[in-house]
Amino acid sequence: MPNLLSAAQIEELKQFSSCSIANAIETFNIRPRNIGFMAHDIKCMFPEMKPMVGYAFTARIRASFEAKKPPDVWAYRRQVLAAPGPKILVIEDEDDVPTGSYWGEVNASIHRALGCVGTITNGGVRDMNEVRALGFHFFARTLLVSHAYVHLREWGIPINVGGMLVRPGDLFHADQHGVVQIPHEIAHEVAARTADFDRKERIVIDAAQSPDFTMAKLEAAFKEMRGY
Repeated sequence: MPNLLSAAQIEELKQFSSCSIANAIETFNIRPRNIGFMAHDIKCMFPEMKPMVGYAFTARIRASFEAKKPPDVWAYRRQVLAAPGPKILVIEDEDDVPTGSYWGEVNASIHRALGCVGTITNGGVRDMNEVRALGFHFFARTLLVSHAYVHLREWGIPINVGGMLVRPGDLFHADQHGVVQIPHEIAHEVAARTADFDRKERIVIDAAQSPDFTMAKLEAAFKEMRGY
């Protein structure tokens, strides 16, 4: 497991939007700019909430048929509890069309007690009013009315959600714009880099929004932002 962020560092990251976090990560040139974030079909269900930041605990589910052998849900819950936090339950729904929701007020309450701050899933969620009141984040593909035959298949393994390979312990930042994975190698530097990037962008924004705007002032602002 990588050197985890402190609670204060997690809170610092939550002060920025996921767009700003993505901007800052690009400056490290650690990965191509067209990867490292989930596809647009993984939507923030509670966009009014503050950003969610946490480490992935992974699982797979199905709901379109009944489990032949019930999973050991208590072993699963003990492993979730033992995992480093804050935790995000990242769940791959193996049904081609989401059929039953693993998430509702009951599971959100249980997982919140286990140290989870939200979920990311390519499946569906429900009990929106109740879960919103808990402050538990939902990032999902759709809303569903039933749990159908939903059951855990396996957990603590690499999965695919939102067009991304997600490994246990991956660090995510997510808000109304989407879900961004923060590489562990730079995680301790991202907040400071994000603040610096936002400060430099503000120079150009202020020039563009100035009541006495001129192209010369805009050009000067870009030069100041770039440091030359």
